[in-house]
Amino acid sequence: MTLLKGKNALITGASKGIGRAIALSFAKEGANVGFTYLSSVEQGEALVKELEAYGVKAKGYRSDASDFAAADKLMQDFIADFSTIDILVNNAGITKDGLLMRMSEEQWDSIMTVNLKSVFNLTKAATKFLMKQKYGSVINMTSVVGLKGNAGQANYAASKAGIIGFTKSVALELGSRNIRCNAIAPGFIETEMTAKLDEKVVAEWRSAIPLKRGGQPEDVANACIFLGSDMSAYMTGQVLQVDGGMLT
Repeated sequence: MTLLKGKNALITGASKGIGRAIALSFAKEGANVGFTYLSSVEQGEALVKELEAYGVKAKGYRSDASDFAAADKLMQDFIADFSTIDILVNNAGITKDGLLMRMSEEQWDSIMTVNLKSVFNLTKAATKFLMKQKYGSVINMTSVVGLKGNAGQANYAASKAGIIGFTKSVALELGSRNIRCNAIAPGFIETEMTAKLDEKVVAEWRSAIPLKRGGQPEDVANACIFLGSDMSAYMTGQVLQVDGGMLT
């Protein structure tokens, strides 16, 4: 299957975890892939070779999506390298958890900058190119926490809820130009980060999920393939929950 054959995709925060799975899945489906990384230089360089093995064009960019000027330069560099942008996946994100009464201003501001402002930065930078070609799919990574909240994650939940509002607004603004904007809300996805958690805690989470297991990064990547492909041509402004029924 080559659902994304010939499409050019840019994915932020793709050197590991969910972003890496999206990049690999896109390449398997025939997409040319550009991706960003920040601190994981070796992982980023290794990913380029893995992607190229699928016979597609691939390039990694060391760029900070939360920096407005850097995001604009990244988009210009991507267009110079790939000519067009068909799919933008805003995946960059971090957590700095803590109860509200103990949360510092820095914990709040850094989450808003990395998680929410980065989505604005890249989407805005891509818009002029997308509008010119009158085609494109923007996919924003939110979270079930942005839909239901979570104790100890007021900053993270607010940033992810903000992404949902942003997604729906962009869908309304750009729909007439055939540009779609959707979001994906992952639930408990098992990555390098969750592997460090206490096994008992993880077991409790799994048992509370209707499908009785955590999700895999590939589960999220599959949803991205769908939203990036023409199979979802009549979908915009939506939030797809990839959560095993957690919020059902």
